[in-house]
Amino acid sequence: MEVCDASISESPLLGGGEDMVEGMVDYKGRRVIRSKSGGWRSASFIIGVEMAERFAYYGIASNLISYLTGPLRQSTATAAANVNAWSGAASMFPLLGAFVADAYLGRFRTILFSSLLYVLGLGLLTVSAILPSPSFPHNQNTKDHRSCLQFQIILFFVSLYLVAIAQGGHKPCVQAFGADQFDGRNPDECKSKSSFFNWWYFGFSGSSFISLLILNYIQDNFNWVLGFGIPCISMVAALVVFLLGRKTYRYSSKQDNSNPFLRIAQVFVAAARNWRTTPSTAAVVKEEEARILLPRHGTYQFKCRFLDKALAMVSSDQYGSDENWKMCSISQVEEAKVVLSLVPIWATCLIYAVVFAQSSTFFTKQGLTMERSITPGFEIPPATLQSFISIAIVVFIPIYDRIIVPIARAYTGKPSGITMLQRIGTGMFLSLISMVVAAIVEKERLKVARDSGLVDMPQVTLPMSVWWLVPQYVLFGVSDVFTMVGLQEFFYDQVPNGLRSMGLSLYLSIFGIGNFLSSFLISVIEKATSRGGQDSWFANNLNRAHLDWFYWLLAGLSVIELILYLYFAKSYIYNRVSAI
Repeated sequence: MEVCDASISESPLLGGGEDMVEGMVDYKGRRVIRSKSGGWRSASFIIGVEMAERFAYYGIASNLISYLTGPLRQSTATAAANVNAWSGAASMFPLLGAFVADAYLGRFRTILFSSLLYVLGLGLLTVSAILPSPSFPHNQNTKDHRSCLQFQIILFFVSLYLVAIAQGGHKPCVQAFGADQFDGRNPDECKSKSSFFNWWYFGFSGSSFISLLILNYIQDNFNWVLGFGIPCISMVAALVVFLLGRKTYRYSSKQDNSNPFLRIAQVFVAAARNWRTTPSTAAVVKEEEARILLPRHGTYQFKCRFLDKALAMVSSDQYGSDENWKMCSISQVEEAKVVLSLVPIWATCLIYAVVFAQSSTFFTKQGLTMERSITPGFEIPPATLQSFISIAIVVFIPIYDRIIVPIARAYTGKPSGITMLQRIGTGMFLSLISMVVAAIVEKERLKVARDSGLVDMPQVTLPMSVWWLVPQYVLFGVSDVFTMVGLQEFFYDQVPNGLRSMGLSLYLSIFGIGNFLSSFLISVIEKATSRGGQDSWFANNLNRAHLDWFYWLLAGLSVIELILYLYFAKSYIYNRVSAI
C-alpha cells in the first residue's frame, strides 16, 4: 500500500492533458497513458493466469502423497517427507526466480520463460505416469522391470522438480507484475492495489477448489495420466491468457539500471570492511544525516547501526579503486536496513508454515481411514477435503473486503482497516486454534478405532464421518485470509521498489523453510519414537500412530511463535506511512 491521499501530487501530463504513469512504459517502450493501460483490465488477465497456474499446481501438489504411497509404493513417513521436501523446494525456488527477474530479465520475460518450462515439466510428468506402474504383477524381478522402475522414478522426480523450478520463476513475478498495474501514487489506484491482493487470493483459492474437486477425483477414480495431463493443458491456457494481455500491461521503465541486489550487498561488504575504520569529519556528517533521514522510512530504528559503517569515508588508496564496495550512499544503507528489518517477521512466521504443511499430508491420510460416503457407491476423495480451505477463503474474502474492512476503517481511520502486521497476527492465532482442534479430533478418531476393535485393521473404514475434519480445514482457510494475504501485501509493500519480486519470494520462502522444518521434525520424531520396535507417531497404520501428539506439539510451538511475533511486530516501524 502506497500513501493513499488526495494530496499526492498529480501525475505528469502530456501536452494534450493526458495523464501519464511515472516510471512505467507500454510493450513498445513508450510512456503509458493511465486510462489506456494497467488497472483492473490488465490485472484481470494476470489473475486469470494465476488461476490457471494454481489449478495446474494444486492438481499435482494436493494429491502427491497418494501417488507416492500408491503407484510408487512409498511408506507414509517417506512419502510425507518427500512431499514436504518438494513443497519446500517449490517455495524456495522463487528466491532464484525473483533474483533473475529483478536483476536481469524483468518480470514479463521471467513469467514467459517460466511458463514454457512449466509446460515441459508437466508434459514429462504425464509421460512418467504412462509408463508401467512399479507395482505391476508380471515379471517384477526381471532386469527389464528393474530398469523400467528406475527410469520411471528418475523421470518422475526430474519432472516434478522441473515444475518446482518453473513455478519458482512464475509465482513471485506474476503477483508482483499484477500489483505493478496499479500506481501507488494515484489515490484511486492505490486503494485498488490494496483490494488487488484480496481478490488475487480469492481467484487463487477458487481455482484451487476446482482443482481439488475435479483433479483429485480423476486421479483417485480414473487414472494418473489424465490427472497429470489436464494440469499440463491448463498451463498452456495460462500462457495463452498471459500473452493476450501483453498490449495492455504496464512495464517498469527501469530508469535505475543498477542491480538492486548488488546495491544491498555493497552495504554489508562496505560495513564489514569499514568496521574498524575511524570515520572522517565528512563521514560523521553523513552518518548524522542518516540518523535524521532513515527513521522516516521505517525499520527497527537503529538496531542495525553497524550498517552505518558503510557510510564511512576513507582514502581511496586503502582499498584500491573499488569505491562502491567501501562507501555507500544514504539511500543504499536505507534499503539494506529495510530488508534486514524484515528478518524477525519472516523468522517468526516459520511455525505457521509448518502447521500449514499438514493439510496436504497427514490430514489427507486421516481422511482416508474415515467414512467418506455421500451416496451409495460414491466416496469423497480424501485430498478433496482440502477444498474446504478454498471454500472458506472464497466465502470469507468478500466478507473481509466488503464488511470487516469498512467497519474497521471507521474505527481506526486506516485505509486497510487494520495494519498488515495485525492481520498477520490474527491469522497466526487462528492457525494455533486449528492445531488444537486437529489434536482433539485425532484423539477421538483413535478412540473410535479402539472402541470398534479396528486398531489392527487399517484397511477397514472407521465408523466415524470424515466431516469431523471439516472444522480444522475451515479454520485453516480463515487464517489464510488473514495471514497469507497479509504476508503477501507486507513483503511486497515493505521492500524497496526494485526488489518487489524478491519481496514476494521472501514470503514464499517462509513456506519453503516451513516445509523443510516439517520434514525435519517428522524425520526426527519418526526415529525417536520408533526405537525398540514400537509404533512411531507416524506409523503406516494410523490407528496405532499418534498424530494427536504431533498436533499438540505444533500447537505449543505456535504459542511460542505468536509471543515472539507480537514482540517484534510491536516494535516494527512501517516503511510507508499508509501501512501503519
